[in-house]
Amino acid sequence: MFEKKLALHETLEFHEVINFMTTSLLKSKLSQGIVFDQDLRELLDKNVKLSTPALAAMLKLYSNSELE
Repeated sequence: MFEKKLALHETLEFHEVINFMTTSLLKSKLSQGIVFDQDLRELLDKNVKLSTPALAAMLKLYSNSELE
């Protein structure tokens, strides 16, 4: 019935969060190949597994922005 849209300031803040999460995810994925400590590798793997669906959900919400 009603379609919710993000306001301009919400869109810009959401964009910043998505950029931060994307950078963090990329850094975690790249670091997995060079980390030798097993505990740290498991934490990076967990971060990738949890961040990927969260980022996908955020991108879906971002599609409701006013900028499109």
